[in-house]
Amino acid sequence: MSRVPSTVPPEGASVPPRHPKAPAPGTQIPSHFGHCFGCGELHPTGLHLIAHAGAGQDLTAKFTVTENHQGAPGLAHGGLLSLAFDEALGKLMWLIRSPAVTARLETDFILPVPIGSELYISAQITGQENRKVFCAAEGRIGAPDGPVAVKASALFIIVPMKHFLENAPKAYIDHVTAHPELLAFVDPEFEINP
Repeated sequence: MSRVPSTVPPEGASVPPRHPKAPAPGTQIPSHFGHCFGCGELHPTGLHLIAHAGAGQDLTAKFTVTENHQGAPGLAHGGLLSLAFDEALGKLMWLIRSPAVTARLETDFILPVPIGSELYISAQITGQENRKVFCAAEGRIGAPDGPVAVKASALFIIVPMKHFLENAPKAYIDHVTAHPELLAFVDPEFEINP
């Protein structure tokens, strides 16, 4: 039986420094693809999750639960809530300018999240060891200080940017080309610290 990777940073792991070219604190972190179900503004039924960079290795995000996001009648689907956290935690990689993929995501559901409510997510990088980046987040209903409904932790693995570019459909390449502000994310100076 193989060992399941932990989402908790090992002893001695340190929080990576914020990259000098990271989005400025308070600014919106761009969508990596307009048709992304999690953060894309062009997806008709997506989450349309919006995230803003914090001052350190953290961010805040928000999305409104709609009827397109329900599982049980009137409540957000648990898998969809996991997706929201995967999206928010993944956006942390913009702060260290390291392309990465989700290796493991753990989600704890504490309260039901009703349709029509807004979920406020706060997320931060909790450590890095070589290519492994550890993150944690919590989501609150109705306000940034509302009741905690969901908690999540994740392990991301830094990968070469070519992983995304070689697998990207033409529509993605066209989107990046049409939106120069996203070119920083595929900047050849993008630092990868294996």
